[in-house]
Amino acid sequence: MERSSVEKAAATPNPTPGENKNKNTTSNSKKQRPGPCGWLREHRVSLLTRHKRRLVEVPYTATIADTANALQANCVSAMVVAAPPGRWIGAGGTMILESDPATGAVRKHYIGMVTMLDILVHIAEAGVKGGGKWEEMDLNQSMMVPVSSVIGHSLEGLSLWTLNPNTSIMDCMETFSKGVHRALVPIGSQTDNSLPVELVESSPGYKMVTQMDVIRFLQESSHELKDILSSSIQALDAINENVFAVAKNTKVDEVIKTMRAASLTAVPVVDADGVELLQDGRGKRVVETFSASDLRDCPMAQLQSWLGLTVTEFKEKVGALKATLTPEGGTAISDVQQSPKLITSFPENSLKEVTEMVVVNHVHRVWVVDRQSLLLGLVSLTDILRAVRESALKMDQDMQGIVSQ
Repeated sequence: MERSSVEKAAATPNPTPGENKNKNTTSNSKKQRPGPCGWLREHRVSLLTRHKRRLVEVPYTATIADTANALQANCVSAMVVAAPPGRWIGAGGTMILESDPATGAVRKHYIGMVTMLDILVHIAEAGVKGGGKWEEMDLNQSMMVPVSSVIGHSLEGLSLWTLNPNTSIMDCMETFSKGVHRALVPIGSQTDNSLPVELVESSPGYKMVTQMDVIRFLQESSHELKDILSSSIQALDAINENVFAVAKNTKVDEVIKTMRAASLTAVPVVDADGVELLQDGRGKRVVETFSASDLRDCPMAQLQSWLGLTVTEFKEKVGALKATLTPEGGTAISDVQQSPKLITSFPENSLKEVTEMVVVNHVHRVWVVDRQSLLLGLVSLTDILRAVRESALKMDQDMQGIVSQ
């Protein structure tokens, strides 16, 4: 482990009189504030877990309906699935185990991740088998199968990732900038392994760190990254122009099957008719966002009867239902529980502004539009983390080049 600057100073011998000038120059350079890259390397993943609750999980015997209800009750879009040790091969060959803190004996094996998209895919497959029609009995039966049977319907469920608590934020961003949305961080583990990503891990417990946790950290520390965050999303090449959309009159069941086929967790809803279910969204006016979280907000009792609605009708129904509900105590529903909002940005908006949009509104993507509200692309959490990391690395390389001259 790299020694701190204090430890380095203590280990440096006193200079001889002839060395004072050079030593003072070196000392002054060491006191300079690190650039964005160095700052991100100084901070650890453990900072992100301080106020996180322990891992939310479901047993492998839980039904799809139970899992959907648990996702809704905990206001999360993904859960790990736990099974007794020795009976399953973990997703992607991983062995992520929970052990007894007193004896060290393994008591759980996390065999995969289940997301709302997995449940949507399961519902879509039931509709395909039924000729595209959901009968009440068929839907009820399909929702009663064990959750372990749907692991892997989406790419994210095929693998579990762990991050060592001592992993730097910079290395964490490398993992998350490649499309990994969440990872488990062991707590109370005695391991000294400093590998940022591990395929084998045993710990008395875990917490989950997500892309959004890193984004919040960057937003709260924006003064340390002002040279990067002040640049526009266009200048940072953070805009993804591969944006697929659905028309506002598309039926929800068709959207679900479309999202499954394209492995999408969200799509923009555009003001267009179109004959294609999934169409190039660029140049069309975006009016809504439809995501897996919308289905999480839909009570299981209403799900079957609402699948035949258009996307617009479905969003209106969910919004009206949420407006009538309050949690225990009579307070308003939190932003985290609300359906995804339509959040848009212009290409010239700074990365700081876009970061604030996703944090304040708790959305995972911002649609980029022109002044006529026509869709140009999107900026996802993955795009933000990639842009910050690449910019930090470039600034570090430029600085190294100046120093070496």
